[in-house]
Amino acid sequence: MSITVSSLIKEIIIDPWKRLKFGIIPVRRVLEEDDFLNIRNTESESSQDEWDGNKGTLQEALEETLDFEPDGEQEVKEYEYRDQSNRPWWKFFDEQEYRINQKKDKTNHWYSWFNGSISRQEKKLIIKLDVLLAFYSCMSYWVKYLDSSNLNNAYVSGMKESLGMHGNALVHVQNMFSIGNIVSQLPFLFVLNKIPLNYLLPTLDLCWSLMTLGQGFAQSTSAIRALRFFVGFFEGPSYLAFQYLFGCFYKHDEVVRRSAFYYFGQYIGILSAGGIQSVVYKNLNGRNGMAGWRWNFIFDFIISIIVGIIGFYCLPGDPQNCYSIFLTDNEIRLARARLKENRTEANNFRKKVFSVEVWKKIIFDWKIWIVSIWDIFCWDNSNVGSGCYLLWLKSLTNSSGDQRYSIPKVNSLSMITPGLGLIYLTTTALIADKFHSRWSAILFTQIFNIIGNVILAVWNVPEGAKWFAFMLQCMGWAMAPVLYGWVNDICRRDSESRAIIMTTMNIVASVFSVWTSVVFYPTIEAPRYLKGYSFAAANALALILWTFIVLWFYKNDERKHAKENGIILYNSSIDVHPEKQQHQQLRDIHRKERSSSCTEATEEYLHVTGEKDDEIIGV
Repeated sequence: MSITVSSLIKEIIIDPWKRLKFGIIPVRRVLEEDDFLNIRNTESESSQDEWDGNKGTLQEALEETLDFEPDGEQEVKEYEYRDQSNRPWWKFFDEQEYRINQKKDKTNHWYSWFNGSISRQEKKLIIKLDVLLAFYSCMSYWVKYLDSSNLNNAYVSGMKESLGMHGNALVHVQNMFSIGNIVSQLPFLFVLNKIPLNYLLPTLDLCWSLMTLGQGFAQSTSAIRALRFFVGFFEGPSYLAFQYLFGCFYKHDEVVRRSAFYYFGQYIGILSAGGIQSVVYKNLNGRNGMAGWRWNFIFDFIISIIVGIIGFYCLPGDPQNCYSIFLTDNEIRLARARLKENRTEANNFRKKVFSVEVWKKIIFDWKIWIVSIWDIFCWDNSNVGSGCYLLWLKSLTNSSGDQRYSIPKVNSLSMITPGLGLIYLTTTALIADKFHSRWSAILFTQIFNIIGNVILAVWNVPEGAKWFAFMLQCMGWAMAPVLYGWVNDICRRDSESRAIIMTTMNIVASVFSVWTSVVFYPTIEAPRYLKGYSFAAANALALILWTFIVLWFYKNDERKHAKENGIILYNSSIDVHPEKQQHQQLRDIHRKERSSSCTEATEEYLHVTGEKDDEIIGV
């Protein structure tokens, strides 16, 4: 069945509108049956499960892709046997050694956006998710970072003089944002996987938009500090909530690229903040008696409100608690089936908010301790948040001692580093996902990050070297989607642990960033933050070393679950090959059959092969 204009309008506009309560409110989608094997005769949405004329039911797409058994659990039909006796040392660096067997790995081409030979129905679902979740998260983080980074742009565009911000006033205002961020994350230790995020996140967007508007009318530094606290408070949960949602819908070798979409918003926010401030300052400075930096906050407020409203209809919830008006019933089932294949536990809103058993399990596990330290290095390995590049540009003078660049020019030049950051981010995400090597993606970014920060720490170098170093500053952040995608994967088998661990690591890293920014990036030392650049370089090096510790723990965990992925491990120096062992057992059974009753032989045959009695015609 080919796509027509009428069918496209029906799927994108008419059907979604019908799924709204009172034509306005998205509600939880309740399916008549959750087991995809029961939808064989479901035809009401068959036209919606066609992407380009490909015939067939969703069941065929699911069976082709996931090879599920009738009870809904995945069973791998063909195993790959791996001898561990002569395992080379360099296999330690093979991150997917116990995750992907050779047959599956050959279908995952590096140039393909989709991983493996998946069905067209699954491709259609992934494209929808990329638009509804990944692309929207980019927009959300864009306005979030627009509202965050506009402070630095406003500071160099007249706010400092207007509000009398002297000494370390800027870094103290920045810290109020971080404190608000930390406070708002604390409740999420208990409720992240128990509330509909499709309602919560857009509501938070609208709230921080109002706080952004207030900054445009602030008349003192204390007012700015208070407003920045609330901006940080309402923005705090969104970061980890989006990362958590990516882990709910995407598989382990898909999630980094989608998480990178989210971080695109961060870089675009920094990039566009400078461009918007430059245009606004040129055209609106002094309009209605208001300074250009004030108009910038008002403009950001308008954009944020629009994006927040879109979020109510765009965000899909999670597969088990789906509120999407754009996904069909069969696509929701397919999303759930993908979770099962990836061994990701589904969310259960009915679980207790606080469980002592859950916390005991988490505290005595390696994950929360190792990844929290890891995230501290991630948050402190970059100098971008200090605004050092902008402050350096403003400090440059010409031969006559005058400021080299005007305020609009400084804001325009601020767009260069995040523009390059988009390239770094894309490259890093592709290395992580398509080459199945997240550790090498982290290594790639941090080597360049260390080079840039070391040059800036030395400082007494040619100006061209400083330009080069500042152009590398976004390398520090380029690995963030890799780290959070990896943590999603590490914790995938327990939804509660995943929510608590991701929230905890974020809070711990946030707390560290509050005091480290004051100690290592005091405004009075700008733009030469000797302590700051040295600290960032040290964190980048620690991040590299700690990544290999994470890799060791991760592979130990995955080795225990290798059979789930179609890989059976054995050691030929002490074990018999599993196939030979089973064949020998079967031969013994046949010999026993000739000397004993058929019933006894059949029972032993079933024990060896694991087959059910009604599957045996005769032995």
